[in-house]
Amino acid sequence: MSQSTIGLHHQEKRKRLYQRFEKYPHPDKVKKFVDGLIYVMGIIVPVFTIPQAMQIWLNKTAEGLSLITWTVYLINTVIWMIYGILHKEKPVILTFSLITVLNIIIVVGIIVFN
Repeated sequence: MSQSTIGLHHQEKRKRLYQRFEKYPHPDKVKKFVDGLIYVMGIIVPVFTIPQAMQIWLNKTAEGLSLITWTVYLINTVIWMIYGILHKEKPVILTFSLITVLNIIIVVGIIVFN
């Protein structure tokens, strides 16, 4: 293959790669609804972790909470956050950034108050 042919091959390969993406927001009403819903859930889900963090830090006790379990949750959210960043998936980045911060607060609370 000549140098110019390699360049064309690369250009065509990239073109085919980007043609697989769907439009955002999607013209289909159901997909457009789910696109919006995923952002809403990206805010709501972390909100449900806040009471656990508040309970630990306001009551200054982590009784009944497992450091191993919450550490695994933290590792999981960090991996998902990295995945979202690498794939440029805003809903994943948003959700797991918020949950990672909350899981750090919980894990630190368990270490401090257990």
